Amino acid sequence: MSMVLRLSIPPQTDDDRAALSQMLRNAIPEPVYGAQLQSFSVNGLLAEGRIAIAYREHAVTLADGEVIKLRRPRYEVTDLHYGPLHPKVMLSPRVAPPMIGLGLLEMIPEAAILKHADPEDSNSDGIAGRPNQVWSHTEGKAMLGRFGWKAGMPTVPDQVADAFATDLGLSTYLLQTSHGDCTSAQKTCLELPTGNDPREQVEVPRKMFDLVVFYARNLAVPVQRATGDPAVQRGKALFAAAGCSGCHIPGFVTASDPARPEHSGQAIFPYSDLLLHDMGEGLADNRPEGQASGRQWRTPPLWGIGLTRTVSGHDFMLHDGRARGVLEAILWHGGEAEAARARVQRMTRSERNDLLAFIHSL
Repeated sequence: MSMVLRLSIPPQTDDDRAALSQMLRNAIPEPVYGAQLQSFSVNGLLAEGRIAIAYREHAVTLADGEVIKLRRPRYEVTDLHYGPLHPKVMLSPRVAPPMIGLGLLEMIPEAAILKHADPEDSNSDGIAGRPNQVWSHTEGKAMLGRFGWKAGMPTVPDQVADAFATDLGLSTYLLQTSHGDCTSAQKTCLELPTGNDPREQVEVPRKMFDLVVFYARNLAVPVQRATGDPAVQRGKALFAAAGCSGCHIPGFVTASDPARPEHSGQAIFPYSDLLLHDMGEGLADNRPEGQASGRQWRTPPLWGIGLTRTVSGHDFMLHDGRARGVLEAILWHGGEAEAARARVQRMTRSERNDLLAFIHSL
């Protein structure tokens, strides 16, 4: 229920190429089905289609002989009701990431994030973090991307407006698309009445929009647990020794803003650099987004990861939920994270348990 399928095609026209180069768009939507496959619909419309998922398992043997089975997903779109997809369509499944701490991540100074960028790997450590520059409807300019699996959203209001428009089909003052993700090829959808407020001519009035932004900004981060546990302390040292902190940067200090005192001047520990990294062919979706390539993903914050099962009722992780827990997620790491993954594979079972104890404490 929390998975969506993003759709896009390579640029087809000079206007498409200009929109991408000027950062006015992150991707070119599929011409019939739009930016996202809508597997549900309102009364009077057929859903666009369904996502079919098949898994193929393969085994990874750790240094101590333990065998972990990873599942590789294959995605297919079925029951299409509006004709075939574009022959060059690119698909990217996405599960909803945690929403905690968004207001704090928004307040990390841009310079503090860019300090960790090393696109040419000038220090030869194998890690080449890159920023994603994307358009902000809130600010009317290109800005550093911070949110989403490929850092495709720059601010919380932009993220909220995009979710209203693409996931729910509701217009806001930032994205006045009262027919949601419907395209010109879906005439019946475009002919349906909207729920526009008669005064503001959008479906989500500004007061409601601002309340949702306030809520998204202020979902609190849980306190780290079991910090005095010797296993957690050993795991923290192993986390750094394995090279995990090369991308999962432990801490930042938020900027000061008199308009946002609740988020100002705080030492925070998200364990992310918010930059893009090539994670290898195994995790590639082969779908660019903004300046992110089809192999790059934003480093996801780790804070709260130990409470995934408590909150969500499962331990599915990574952008498409293929990993069933932290260890499987680590073993999928490739590309710039391949060396760190290999160090984890070489750990003894005791060391691995300590590492997992630390990550689960976050």
